[in-house]
Amino acid sequence: MSKNSLLLYGFIAILIAMGWFVYQKVTDDTYKGMSIIPEQHEDIPLFEGLEPSEHHYIINGDQWTDIYEFYINKLPKQGWKVEYKDSALNDNDSDNDWSGFYSGWSKEGFEGELSLSAHYNKFEDQTEVMFDKRPILVSSSWIEDIPKVICIYKAESDNECIEIRDKDRIRGIVGFINTEAYNYKEDTLPRSKTTVIDFGNIKVKVLYEDKKTIYFQSEKGVKESKPDPGFFELLNIPQ
Repeated sequence: MSKNSLLLYGFIAILIAMGWFVYQKVTDDTYKGMSIIPEQHEDIPLFEGLEPSEHHYIINGDQWTDIYEFYINKLPKQGWKVEYKDSALNDNDSDNDWSGFYSGWSKEGFEGELSLSAHYNKFEDQTEVMFDKRPILVSSSWIEDIPKVICIYKAESDNECIEIRDKDRIRGIVGFINTEAYNYKEDTLPRSKTTVIDFGNIKVKVLYEDKKTIYFQSEKGVKESKPDPGFFELLNIPQ
């Protein structure tokens, strides 16, 4: 093989490698904000005309109703079960027609929940569709009976606590920990504040800091929740 042929083959190999790199880069940028890509799943059809754009798909014009009907009809045929759905079609206020729809789907063998939503962006004159894969959150009930009184230590080091006897406040605190905080199996991140709630038969540590995720720790495990201001109002402590 001549030297010129080797150089030619080497040049072609470099071009192929560069082309593959560019393709990978463009693909990564196109889908970089997506947790699930429909084109990679045979059981998630893609509405004709939808184009990927980083964290969502777009199509020109106001087409969310057609997209809604498409997936309501197509996904069940692929084995998906709708867990919840709602749309602006159920809203009598025509000013909200742009708001589109949202839905959640489950399927045997699929780990998590498929979230599918769409709305019309009137400023860009395009419909934006979001596909998202979310974990199925489980919330174990820690407190079975509503106590008549609970004791709150604002700081873990406090020796004295503040008693709460108001039934509605106690019910709200118990309900939040039981249903709004979800089981958490990872390592908790450090928080600057720790409050302890004594329910009589169980003590729950509340780890929090500003608007960061709240962690709950007890003998039954660890839970997490969003930093809901209403919960701190029930405790009567600053967030």
